Amino acid sequence: MDIKDYFRIRLTTIKSGDPTPFDLYIMIDGKIINYLKKGDALKEDRASILHFRDSGESFFVSNDQKEIYREYVKSMMNSSLIPNNQKANILRESSIAILEDLFENPDVGMALEASKPIIHELLQFMDVAPESIGNLISLSGHDFYTYNHSFDVSIYSLGLGQALGFDRKMLEELGIASLFHDVGKRNVALEILCKKGPLDEAEWAQMRMHPQYGLKILNEHPGLSDAVKAACYEHHESWSGGGYPQDISGQEIHPFARIVALTDTYDAMTTQRSYNVPMRPTEALNMMKNKLAGRYDPEMLRAMYSVLFKMEKKPTG
Repeated sequence: MDIKDYFRIRLTTIKSGDPTPFDLYIMIDGKIINYLKKGDALKEDRASILHFRDSGESFFVSNDQKEIYREYVKSMMNSSLIPNNQKANILRESSIAILEDLFENPDVGMALEASKPIIHELLQFMDVAPESIGNLISLSGHDFYTYNHSFDVSIYSLGLGQALGFDRKMLEELGIASLFHDVGKRNVALEILCKKGPLDEAEWAQMRMHPQYGLKILNEHPGLSDAVKAACYEHHESWSGGGYPQDISGQEIHPFARIVALTDTYDAMTTQRSYNVPMRPTEALNMMKNKLAGRYDPEMLRAMYSVLFKMEKKPTG
């Protein structure tokens, strides 16, 4: 088997001392080898050393045991023996592992369908442990990459949707919309996406095409709502006009797109990237309110303060 037959996981999602119902693999010198056999337990002293070294790139489960892994995570989320803050970390790390696998899959329809349980689990956790929602956001400043960013934008969007009084059905749809708001970046050159530093004019023109690319991808899946498509296509529009790709404004912009426009910017401003220093949460929101206010729905911007108040502040490194 090769790397395509496995998906990455974080070791923090494995409970030490208990037998695992799947095989755990580790990558050493570019080769994947069996580290822990099904039914064996990860020893606690060994786990603490490995947790410290785990960058998220080293440990794997085979694709044919993916559902077993998900059920294993679900059983931990339902356990009364695990504190909610720890559950939040488990849910985050397991969700991002699955998202990475989904986002790399060329079958977008499968990815959209498979992401629904992630949103369901997030909303369920936000209902039963609202005091731990902040722990769903990365616990330290992290590199700005697709899986973390999409997950964080989804958490902020769900929190904002709740603050705005959305019902469960709308929240589930908003969760999918925010997870896949940048799906069009699949069609942007990798060297542009990963460039360390500002884009030049030609690169920026290519990057600005991602909403159109995303809409084209999502239009191939007729079961999707207009709201999900709008979040993808319109999240770079501006409340006062001047955005792209349509230069629409105000109420012309779909509410989901207005939410994602806000949460997408907020996460970018508060997250470590190769060419910027992350801002503190309140500092970022104040800048959005005072210097960038024309870009965002003012009611949603006010509601975002209440979302942050409920969340543990996102550290900046």
